[in-house]
Amino acid sequence: MHLIHTVFEPLGAGPHPTLLTLHGWGANALDLLGLAPYLCGGKFLVLCPQGPLQVPLGGAAVGYGWFPITMGGPLDVNAVAAAREALRQFLAEALARYPIDPKKLAVVGFSQGGVMAYSLGLGEPERFSALASLSSWLPQDLLSVLPDVPATEQLPVLIQHGKRDEMVDVGRARQSVETLRNLRVPATYREYDMGHEINAGSLGDLSAWLQEKVISPIVLAS
Repeated sequence: MHLIHTVFEPLGAGPHPTLLTLHGWGANALDLLGLAPYLCGGKFLVLCPQGPLQVPLGGAAVGYGWFPITMGGPLDVNAVAAAREALRQFLAEALARYPIDPKKLAVVGFSQGGVMAYSLGLGEPERFSALASLSSWLPQDLLSVLPDVPATEQLPVLIQHGKRDEMVDVGRARQSVETLRNLRVPATYREYDMGHEINAGSLGDLSAWLQEKVISPIVLAS
């Protein structure tokens, strides 16, 4: 597989409900793997690909990202599109390699990874059961490069953000909620007394939401 990744596999032969988890700027494929046992009791197969862009962290330390940081400038939409294609290829390879239930596939992104989660989920809403954006934002520029298939009314989205986030201001998350609702996306928004992080409260809420939307969704009869 062309992206370095880590994986948590539940017990049993599967197919398993699956989370594609996308790390933030300067992190790596191990960053979100530790969440796996705490989400729905470890029922999810959790895939953690590593961003292809190297991020110098000082000394010999290196992290990774999905697209260049522009420090308040316009989003590099071409870089985001390239990273999205790399993730689409990775997912196709993962579906062939791991016991994934394609009908119970969700994408979760933290910080910059949340932007990538939006790019995947809003670009192909029919592929995913749910999308969670943690300490992230939905850039307006991203909407201009997504495929023109806005069948997003069936894609539940959870947004979690810290009121004291020093990296991504909470106002950007609130604006993202308004953007999603204008697109008729069923968005749930939760704020927490925390910074740029995942805490016990947000993790518990994420787990409960994934249980409701992915593990045991209510299917209405037609």
